[in-house]
Amino acid sequence: MATTVNNATSATSAVGATNASKNTPTDAAASQDRFLKLLVAQLNNQDPMNPMDNAQMTSQMAQINTVSGIQQLNDTMKSMATQFAAMQTLQGASMVGRDVLTDGNRISIKDGVGKGSLDLAGPADQVKIEITTSGGQALGTVNLGSQAAGRQSFEWDASSYAGTERPIFKVIATQGGKPVTATPLSRGTVESVSTVDGAMSIAIKGGGSVAYDAIKAIL
Repeated sequence: MATTVNNATSATSAVGATNASKNTPTDAAASQDRFLKLLVAQLNNQDPMNPMDNAQMTSQMAQINTVSGIQQLNDTMKSMATQFAAMQTLQGASMVGRDVLTDGNRISIKDGVGKGSLDLAGPADQVKIEITTSGGQALGTVNLGSQAAGRQSFEWDASSYAGTERPIFKVIATQGGKPVTATPLSRGTVESVSTVDGAMSIAIKGGGSVAYDAIKAIL
């Protein structure tokens, strides 16, 4: 009796070792094939006085079906993700040539006019924009006066600016003499869109590339 059980165990182990040593594919069909081979070997070498009952066999069949189903679902989700990325890039092509807002403090200059935006966390009775070069040289200021909470835009006369880099700006906002949180936003023109590692990337003129979800607004 003991010899029969040991033979069953050895046969099952041998089949498992043989399959493990091969460079077999990991798709659902290959997994099912390996499972069926092991199951047949187990049935052929089981103890005839103590055979596997129906509940055990049903349980094993359910387990392999669950594993195969999860693998097929993963493959389907990967395919859908690839298709979604391609569709997103095609839709993003309509953004080329449009201005967008992203986090940052660079001013966009076109036809002698500098433009930028900001988000105010609350109302402010005084909002001032200080414009400088990246080295700290003062270029000018823009007084916006009283502004409501939310997104605001401003323009700066850049007709006398001869630099090649985009100036930077700092927002100073107060309400009753107390500071109000202000988030600067850079304005730039979309040059192209592309897909990088499955995610859409936006190339902005003079501003490098940013992820699609980094865009705050399309103007």
